[in-house]
Parts: sequence; structure tokens; C-alpha cells
Amino acid sequence: MIQNGFLYFSTLVFLTAILVSLPQIFSGKTAKRIFRFAPPVVLIYLGMMFLCTVHFWDLDSTKNVYVQLKNPLLYAMLFIMLLRCDMKIIIKLGPRMLLGFLAATLSIGLGFVISYALFQPLLGNEAWKSLGALCGSWMGGGGNMLAIQAALQVDEGSMAYALVMDSICGTVYIMFLLWAIGRADHFNRWTKADTRLIDSVGHSLRQAAAENEKKFTWQNLLILLGCGFLVSALSEHAGAFINKYISFLDQTTWTVLVVTLLGILFAMTPLGRLKGTEEVSNVMLYIVIAMLASRADLSAIGNAPAWLLCGLVILAIHIIIMIAIAKLCRMDLFTCCVASLANVGGTATAPVLAGAYSNYLVPIGIIMALLGYVVGTGGGLFVARLMSLVG
Repeated sequence: MIQNGFLYFSTLVFLTAILVSLPQIFSGKTAKRIFRFAPPVVLIYLGMMFLCTVHFWDLDSTKNVYVQLKNPLLYAMLFIMLLRCDMKIIIKLGPRMLLGFLAATLSIGLGFVISYALFQPLLGNEAWKSLGALCGSWMGGGGNMLAIQAALQVDEGSMAYALVMDSICGTVYIMFLLWAIGRADHFNRWTKADTRLIDSVGHSLRQAAAENEKKFTWQNLLILLGCGFLVSALSEHAGAFINKYISFLDQTTWTVLVVTLLGILFAMTPLGRLKGTEEVSNVMLYIVIAMLASRADLSAIGNAPAWLLCGLVILAIHIIIMIAIAKLCRMDLFTCCVASLANVGGTATAPVLAGAYSNYLVPIGIIMALLGYVVGTGGGLFVARLMSLVG
């Protein structure tokens, strides 16, 4: 069992490098079919989750390294990805984003009510309170959950099972959405989605990057890493400072907002035209995904089977409704997936999923996740009230 923090992080990076390289190492027809079904990003998530579950590393001993590195790497990655984004082009997707977000929010709320009605005898009469708090988190974020927990006076003991459900179901769902990215073309053909707008946004941003004839040098790598890490560190301090006086959003979200603002501003400077942003941000993206999966200990699944089943039913209802709305409104898979994770995962994971789809579309994940904080508390309290009527 690995107990040294640096060895834990080094192992994650090494294994990630191997898994990402597999499609280049094995290029036969059978291998290509396998990687189409399970691309490297899914293999990374599955692999790290398995190693965590079998306790290949000690979660307590490596916690400090995880806490100290995961968010700073995430913020640096977002900043470097945003250097290639043109918000004038991104903003064209506004109405489509809003539709996807509202569909995701409403279907999650409905999923909680139906699932609680089914499992209420197993969960207990007061379970609607902790589920209401979790619903606020799945609509918005951790700040919404804490606000609802305080409003409904939910004790920590009652929240324990809900948090286990949140951790395990959320982890499985992220992996599912990462896998779904590879099915985008099939899904979009089935829904008859008009992807011209989102394709044109991606094409415009890629074309602008392709027209940059400057070479990628090691100096570029050092500049991007230096700027990314410095912005990450300063943004964390700024986020903590703002959170002291304005607690509407949590510290992580304020930090993401600061990083986003700086990324958009610096995208208009010579730094935004520097070669290598895609390569550097992709390295960080895969490391962040590996770190997220490395804390997914599925051994706790036996502690609360009814709660876990309840969570899976919520997600199943959410997925079914989202697919139905996508078919009815001809929505594309990218909008559905990012809108869904913007609700369930928030600012820490939605940009990661958007970046896995296309680095140029990261701002969409951030914007959708921020919308969740606006509706999370009110939505969670409303759903909690509906569930209380069932009990």
C-alpha cells in the first residue's frame, strides 16, 4: 500500500501516461474497436477507481497531497484552456445552454421525488431532509447543500448516508458521461440534433488556433506552466478573500470565477496566441481526471445499499428524461452531458467534461455550473417539501 504522498502522485501520472498511450501502442482493428468503446479517459477513470477500491494507496496518508494539488491543477488547467477561447463566439450558444440546463435541473428534481416515493419505507420517514439537501447539491453545489441542511436542521448523522450516495453515485455517473462522449455522433444522428452552431463555434476557435504559425518551444511550455500555476495560486487567495465577505458562493466557485475572468482577459493578449496551450492543458486534464478517480473507494457500497440504489434510480430517471427531451427538442449530446454534470458535479467537474469533449468549449461548462448555484438552494428546498408530502 502506497502511503507516501509524492509516490502516490507520481504513480497516478505514470499510469495515466501509459493508459493515454495505449491507442498508439496497440493500433490493430480489434484494439481500435476496444478504444472506441472504452477510450483512454474511461480507462483512466476505471483503473484509478479500481486501484483505490483495492487500497493500492492509503486514502488518509495521501489526502494532503490530493487536497494540495487537485484544485490548483484544475485552476491552472482551466486558465490555460481559456487562453484559446473567444467569448464572442461562445455566447452564441446561450439559448441552447439554457434549455439543456433547465431540462437537467427539472429532471433531477423529479428523479428525487419519484425515487424517494419508491424507497421511503427503506430510507426512513425523515430521509426527505437529507435527500433535499443532496438535491440542492446535485442542482447546484456544496454551498447549496449546506444552506438547505441548515434550513431543514439536518444533523450530520442523517447526512452520512446521503454523502456516501453522493460520492459513489456521482463517481459512477462521471465515468458514464466520459464514456458517452464517444457516442456523440450516433446520439446526435438519432435525435436529429442541429449541431451546426456548436460545430461552427468549435471550428472557428480551432481555425483561429491553426492559423497561428508560431512554433511550440520548451520556452512556451515553461511560460504556460508558470503563468498557469501563478494564476491558480493567486486566484485561490482571491477566492478565499471574496468568500469571507460574500458567502453566496463557496470558495471553489469564487476561485473558478476569478480564473475564468483572468483566462478571458489574457486570451486577448499575446499570451493567448502562444503555441502549446492545447498540449499543456490536455496533460493537466488527464492528471486531474486521474486524481478525481483516485478517491473513488467503492468498498463503501455495502454500507448503505438502499441509499445507493435510490441514487442510481434518481440518475436513471434523470437520464431517461434528458434523452426524451433531447429527442423532442433535437438537442446534441454535448449540451445534455455538460448540462447534466453542471448540475450533479458543479464547477469542479463540468469544465473537465467540457474539456474532454473539446478544450475550446470549457467556458460552457463553467457557465452552466454557475447557473446551478442560482437555483440550487430554492430548487432543493422545493423538492424537499414535495418529498415530505410523500412521507
